[in-house]
Parts: sequence; C-alpha cells; structure tokens
Amino acid sequence: MTTKTYGQYCGVARALELVGERWALLIVRDLLVGPKRYTDLRSGLPKIPTNVLATRLKELESAGLVERHVQPRPSGAIVYELTPYGLDLEPVVLALGRWGARSLGELRPGEIATADSLVMALRSTYHPPKRGTGKLAYELRFGDIVVHALSSGPTLTAAPGPFPEPTPATVVVVEAMAPLTPLLTGAIDGAKARADGIVGRQASAADLDVFATIFQIN
Repeated sequence: MTTKTYGQYCGVARALELVGERWALLIVRDLLVGPKRYTDLRSGLPKIPTNVLATRLKELESAGLVERHVQPRPSGAIVYELTPYGLDLEPVVLALGRWGARSLGELRPGEIATADSLVMALRSTYHPPKRGTGKLAYELRFGDIVVHALSSGPTLTAAPGPFPEPTPATVVVVEAMAPLTPLLTGAIDGAKARADGIVGRQASAADLDVFATIFQIN
C-alpha cells in the first residue's frame, strides 16, 4: 500500500490508496487474465520502468491483493497472481474498461495492444446474445496478436492465443487491420468495415455485425 493517503474515511479514497498509483490497475488487469512471471508483466507493459514495476508489485503484495508462488521444478520461477481480495477487483476493472472504451478514438502514436489487453477488452464489452443463438466462437487477430473467445449465453470465455484442441466446429476469424472502434460503436457496419479494409475478408459482413453486437461499445 502506498504511503500517500487522502486523509478521508471513505471507501473510494481507500481504494485509490490501494490501486490508484500509476500502473497499478494495469498490473491488476493483466493478472486478471492469469498468473504472470515478472518478465511476463514487463513484456505486457513495455513502457513501465523496472523499478516502478517492482515497487507496485511490493505495494500490491503488502495490500493483500497479490501473492507470489514458486513454480515446481524444473521451472522454479516466481509467479505473481491475484489473491481472492485482488480478484474482487474484476468487476471494477471491467466496468472501468467498458467506460474508457467510449473514449478510445484512433490509435495514438506509440500505443500498442497486447493479448491481455484485448482479452480484457472483450470481457469488458461483452453483451450476451439473444437466447437461442447458441455458442459463438471467435478468433481475433491484431497483427501478431491472437486471442480467442467463446460466447455461450451469459458466459464468455476469452484467453490469449488460438483455441486449444479440440477447437469449436465453427470459428469466426476477425482479422483487425486497424482498431475496430468504428465497427463496435456502430459508426459503420460489417460490410463497410470489410470495404474500408478495417478487417480482413475471413469473416462475412453478417458475422461481423453479430460480433459488433456482442462486443458493442456503448
């Protein structure tokens, strides 16, 4: 926990004392996808100074949000993961991501997307489809980054990488050639996204329209 305090007996103030420091919530965001080694966190947050990452991890550990484990041999690596108290931040992070997505706009110079950030973006904007839709499987590609998502009624399962075996019978491949914000906000439809080269041709316009409805930014 940071030594900086707000001097207020308030839940919001206390929460900000725990996770309000720069980079803290992004570390939590990545750990919500799964446990990580220090090098994994560093790779997913390339602009974070190493001393800041070390400090934030110590603060999150001291606050009871993160804990360390040593992997079994032969690895023996130290892995960071969220405690149950830390996992309680999931709805907060998802709600914050959903709110912030409305202000994304164009990709700014120097900004990147990571597998973990895309997974959390899918989870934060998920709108369960109508009943009777069945399971919908998506593979989202953004440059070299690949993530997969399986929609099953109210439940969404999303993780980095392609689908593990056995793969679903039908997988809609959404290849993003540019940020999908115009499609997901409803500014354009699937046909326009294909025509403008925002997405590749693997997914049909109809499939893209369904994808945009399920992961709508609003």
